[in-house]
Amino acid sequence: MPVRHNIQIALDDGEVTEETLTVTFPNTAVLYLRTYKRTPDKMKYVIITPGGTVQYDVPIMKTQKYSLDDIFEKRLLMLIPFYIFSHENSFPEYNSNEQKLAELKAEYQKILERLDELEQQGVIGAFDKRTIIELSGDVIKEIAQKYENVQKGVGDMMGGALIETSARRLKNEAEYETKRNTALRMLKRGKMTVEEIAEDVGLSAAEVEQLAELQTV
Repeated sequence: MPVRHNIQIALDDGEVTEETLTVTFPNTAVLYLRTYKRTPDKMKYVIITPGGTVQYDVPIMKTQKYSLDDIFEKRLLMLIPFYIFSHENSFPEYNSNEQKLAELKAEYQKILERLDELEQQGVIGAFDKRTIIELSGDVIKEIAQKYENVQKGVGDMMGGALIETSARRLKNEAEYETKRNTALRMLKRGKMTVEEIAEDVGLSAAEVEQLAELQTV
């Protein structure tokens, strides 16, 4: 673990007075992907300083204790890629039982739908959603190596969603570029106001104003 040294050097020849340097530590938690009966609910965090040792309790977050509703309602979206750990003990059953596997796939389909809703609401961005989906697929691929049907069923679903997200992003970028080019042509004609152009092409007035400023540069 790297050690960071905080050094203060006094260059003033005058009297040295005592100063106080206050360091605030952020709230800390430890995430456990796998938990057992003996896994504690907290652990002790110890900080060794030149002036003595400081210690305090840090809560342990257990992924298996969070339902999907908990994750979305509390905005703990960072836990989504690791949600599959709550199903790990059932992998043998999912792998041999098509109905059970279908139920797992339906659960992950719901995750994708809820992520879409959050993106549409502006709660998360396209990059955030893509990262969550990509990490979810990576985790599933890693821990379900021995269960081909689970990998193909859920893993391929996340992979397909990732491809769809990329395709949608490219489509949106192409549509936006088309709107920009159309707005630029309309600005060059000089027959319409910024507001009229914005309404016709589907851009905001601010975006059209920016394009107008670029033309005058």
